[in-house]
Amino acid sequence: MHAHVTTLNEFIIERQSDFPYAKGELSRLLTHIGLAAKIVNREVNKAGLVDILGEAGGTNIQGESVKKLDVFADRRFIEALRASGECAGIASEENDEIVKFKTDLAKDGKYIVTMDPLDGSSNIDVNVSIGTIFSIYRRISPRGHEATLEDFMQRGTKQVGAGYVIYGSSTMLVFTTGRGVNGFTLDPSIGEFCLSHPNMQIPLSGTIYSINEGNYIRFPGGVKKYIKYCQESDRQTQRPYASRYIGSLVADFHRNLLKGGIFIYPQTESHPEGKLRLLYECNPMAFVMEQAGGMATDGMGTRILDIKPESLHQRAPFFVGSRRMVEKAEEFMRAERMAEEEARVAG
Repeated sequence: MHAHVTTLNEFIIERQSDFPYAKGELSRLLTHIGLAAKIVNREVNKAGLVDILGEAGGTNIQGESVKKLDVFADRRFIEALRASGECAGIASEENDEIVKFKTDLAKDGKYIVTMDPLDGSSNIDVNVSIGTIFSIYRRISPRGHEATLEDFMQRGTKQVGAGYVIYGSSTMLVFTTGRGVNGFTLDPSIGEFCLSHPNMQIPLSGTIYSINEGNYIRFPGGVKKYIKYCQESDRQTQRPYASRYIGSLVADFHRNLLKGGIFIYPQTESHPEGKLRLLYECNPMAFVMEQAGGMATDGMGTRILDIKPESLHQRAPFFVGSRRMVEKAEEFMRAERMAEEEARVAG
């Protein structure tokens, strides 16, 4: 006898009562996101066999080269969200402006979605784990009309759902609707996401720090000192910590969520506001992390979810992971800023 396996669709239906205001719309939207993830997963798995690897011949709004699979993923998620009838528009890392859905059904949709359709795309050609990040908000513009930019300029605290898909040795969909975090693994034999990681919780502390140390010389002094702290020996805190950095936010985040750790992408000389995008990367991952018992800030005590977006492609410093590790990193950041202020006053 095999134990019953809960599929994504079954799980969504079972939890529908958690959102009496939604009347099934949010459930249908999540179902369509799951469908798009399956389609993208299929293409990712055969990427080496067909002509979708490599450059697409352009750059996105960030000035980064666009991979062919980026374009494919962007189109598939847009198509799925448009077809859901519950989404009035999307904002994507790959598009300069918001994408408004113009059908009468879409105009009446309750929700808008922000997404990074293929995070870590620089790793596509070397077969390293990549992913999709998404965030769902209730629109604030009147239903029956096209979505507006104002719908997307909401704080992360207003998210009604967020999550990510990781395309790796197995494909997983991890998401939250504000009632904990649950992970679903794709069973390719039946083509269904099945509940594999219920009620995911990150350890209070961990032994992994994830940061691109190749940029060390450009880091703020507080980050440099925190890295040195991580590398020092101390049995009580299980240091030195292990340095693990894949270069794909979804992959680094997923490992730390399961094992405990901290991911840091701070401001640097070349990116004084940070590099990761608030709407597409920081907000959804911060929502997931907080729901899993972790913490996400800008490194100086400001909660990521409290930052008011001022522009569609706004960036932010990102410190996310096990609560005690984020708090310790913030200690170093604040101490360094205080020392700099004292030196400025004295000088």
